[in-house]
Order: sequence, then structure tokens, then C-alpha cells
Amino acid sequence: MFGERDYPDEVAAVRDEHAPDALVLDCERDFETLPVAARDDLALLTDELRPFSCPETWLPEDAPELLRRFAGSDLVVGMPGDGSVAWTRQTAPPVVFVKPRVEGSPEPFVDFLVAEALVEVGLALPEQFLGFFEDRYPEFAAAVPLDAGSTYQLAAALFDAYKGLHTREVFAGWEGDRPELFAAWADAGERIEPRIEGVTGEVSRGETDFADAAELACSGIKHGVEPPAPFTALDTGAYRDHGVDYAVKWAEKTLG
Repeated sequence: MFGERDYPDEVAAVRDEHAPDALVLDCERDFETLPVAARDDLALLTDELRPFSCPETWLPEDAPELLRRFAGSDLVVGMPGDGSVAWTRQTAPPVVFVKPRVEGSPEPFVDFLVAEALVEVGLALPEQFLGFFEDRYPEFAAAVPLDAGSTYQLAAALFDAYKGLHTREVFAGWEGDRPELFAAWADAGERIEPRIEGVTGEVSRGETDFADAAELACSGIKHGVEPPAPFTALDTGAYRDHGVDYAVKWAEKTLG
């Protein structure tokens, strides 16, 4: 199921700086959550498996089943929305997974995704949004007049924005000594910017769901792309400093 991935010197330098003990693995098969059979393979490559778990009170009553599994005693690696590259600190050492779905993507962009994951591994941030919201997630969900799946998507988007406020300074700093990674980061921002510019109008015309718009707008924050209202308020130092308190208040003010 897994094999160690080869990567260029710039990615190796990011690993050395941010997550020197992390494993970077290619996966034989795509997954949203790691199949049970693959966990035995993962156990052979790591020293310890330590599943995330949290109190039941962190979950609203209508939380999706996969979120309940992540909150429980099961080892759930990868969640919907994690994309082509996922990472976990539920293992020792931490692991970055590169899924086969990256095939066909430009190699510099895949290198950036791996480097991004390594930077995130090195940050003292939760692996998934539930670890960010903690016991405030039911309060957040109560403030969001959307179904459970869309609430999940919105929470993941807000957490992505929060991570982006911490990582983009690192990415921007690559311009001099890691030019290929910097170029891939900047190019991704340039590509996503036109899509973000019109997303508020799409929501108002009923062409795009609010949660989909949030996912797009928040993904641009890590690339330094200014999001439109009402997501502009998430691209602030106040959100970076106050985290979950700010996210809950934003939801109450924006959707209440």
C-alpha cells in the first residue's frame, strides 16, 4: 500500500526545517479515509499508532458518521476535503500521504502540496477542524443554518483559512532560496484568484452553495489571495490571534 516517496532538494530542505522526522509515502490506492487493511501496512512503517479521540460533547447530534468515527477510538486517517496529499500526527513519526490521484498534476504543484503538508505537520496546529473547534463545535454548528454536511464543509473551510494565515508567510519566504516551490505557490494563487473574485455573486444568484464558496475563498487565503465579503473578515490578524472564538463569532454574525 505504501512506499517512500522521492522528492527534490527543495522539498527535502522544507522537511529538514519543519518536520525532520516525518515520513513521506506514496500510496498505491486513492482513499478518503485510510482503509482498515492499510493500517497494518502503516503500522509496519511507524513506531506507534495513536488515534485521535475526543469527548462526545464536542459533536452536535447530527454530526456526520465519519466525523464521529474520527472523534472515537478508530484510527481515521484522511477526511473528505483533504485532497491529493494528506498528513497525520496520529502516528509516530508523522506521515504525509501522496495519493495516486496526483497523477496528471504538474510536478511542481505536487511538490508544493508535499511541502505544504510538511510545513503544517511542523506547526502546533490540530490535524483536523474538530481539534480546532473542540467543545465549541456544537456552538458553531448551532449558528450555521445549513445541513450537517454543509456545516462540516464550512468548518473545514474556516480551519483551512486559519492554517493559511500561519503558513503563507512561510510560503512567501521561499522566493529567494526555494524558487520552484515559491513559483508553484504563486501560480496556484494566480489560477484561483479569478474564480474567487466572482464567488459572492454566484452565491447571491443561487449558482453556488455558501459552503462551496467558503471552501474556495478560504483556500485562497494561504496563497495570499484576498477573499470577497463576507470572507474578508477571515483574512485578518484577529482571526489568526483569536482562532476559534473569532470563527464562532464570524458564523453568528454572518449567518445568524
